[in-house]
Amino acid sequence: MDKRHNIMGNYPMNKLLLKFSIPAIIGMLVNALYNIADGIFIGKGVGALALGGVTIAMPIMMVMMAIALMVGVGAASSISRRLGEGNVVSAEKVLGEAVSLNLIVNFILTIIIFAYMDKILIICGATPNIMPYAKEYMNVIAFGILVNSFAMSTNHTIRAQGNAKTAMISMVIGAVVNIVLDYVFIFIFKMGVTGAAVATIVAQSSSAIWIIIYYLKGNNILKIRISNMKFTIKNVKEIISVGMATFFRQISGSLLMVIVNNMLVIYGNDYYIVSLGIINRVMMFMFMPIYGIVQGFQPIAGFNYGAKKFKRVQESLKYANIYATILSVIGFLIVLIFPTQVMKMFTHNQITIDIGVDALSMMIWGLPIVGIQAIGASWFQAIGKGIESVILTISRQILILIPLVIILPNFIGVDGVFYSYPVSDIGSFLITIMLVTKENAALKNHRIQQEF
Repeated sequence: MDKRHNIMGNYPMNKLLLKFSIPAIIGMLVNALYNIADGIFIGKGVGALALGGVTIAMPIMMVMMAIALMVGVGAASSISRRLGEGNVVSAEKVLGEAVSLNLIVNFILTIIIFAYMDKILIICGATPNIMPYAKEYMNVIAFGILVNSFAMSTNHTIRAQGNAKTAMISMVIGAVVNIVLDYVFIFIFKMGVTGAAVATIVAQSSSAIWIIIYYLKGNNILKIRISNMKFTIKNVKEIISVGMATFFRQISGSLLMVIVNNMLVIYGNDYYIVSLGIINRVMMFMFMPIYGIVQGFQPIAGFNYGAKKFKRVQESLKYANIYATILSVIGFLIVLIFPTQVMKMFTHNQITIDIGVDALSMMIWGLPIVGIQAIGASWFQAIGKGIESVILTISRQILILIPLVIILPNFIGVDGVFYSYPVSDIGSFLITIMLVTKENAALKNHRIQQEF
């Protein structure tokens, strides 16, 4: 524990952030690579409409992710700050409550999905041509919700203890297993989208088993104990309030996909849904390195905030913004220069390719600044400022993007859906700058008071 205190509290911030972020970036990239490979295997091994079916199912999976990440990120923030204060017993109690909270809520979600699957898929935008693929996929994937949510949530609490490499390994295991089994089930066993879903469940189970072994037997600070799983109002309230920003980010993403899918059906056709499904996978791949910076940055900022080392908190924000912006610009340039090649990776269908290239040319202009917005929202989470983090989270998708997606197509047709993205990126960026500048000034005052 003393060694960890010394590293987190005194190690040069630029090197510390890279030390924590690089394993997270590797894990996130491998995970995103699985998502890319999954799309390629389905698009070329089953067909474009099958890829559309998986796209329709994604808003449902994002609800599961919203719950898992809300609990995981909220608990990770609380654990980091408690460890910064030197309170290991309290941190371990938060971990236990987080595990039980996540599993109970996602168990309820699983029951709801099976009970109302057809109605939910129709709400998500399933057309008659796409519905069979969407239903086939969800009938299998829903069985893995509990396993997936456990692995996703506890990955954040592992990182909160400073074990970034262990968290990375759990993600790499799942991604590699998924890629291999995707190829085997789709191309060798000809199992279609069912094969893709089975591969995903097996991969998620592999990650979960690794994490369980780590928490029961690993050389780590905290353990998962049944005695810690009984809820306390204080801890559950803190987990939810801090993690709520992440919940809103995922839920708003799910709601956005539902609305976008339906608008594309109204103003376009099935192939617009397929194209957007490909673009979403590409964008996710571009964003994953930024989220790796976020995951490396949060425990550092939270620990130093708990230890009242406010100068280091500010330094962590500065370097995180620099690294995230560099990654954002790189992603922007790749998509700007190679849009056709990107689309052809996933499908041979020329209609889908043409639609996707046009859509990318409209959507990408806000990419260079999205890193700063992501860092700003995560910074407020790390220091326990749940309200500010929620504001930044909902500003892009709920307050700006969703209204634009609904309004603009009435004037300029289907292109209005795609032009909504850069406009919302710019708007949320400006809101982020205002709130972060205000909080930075408050931290500066705390530093001045400490000196006197």
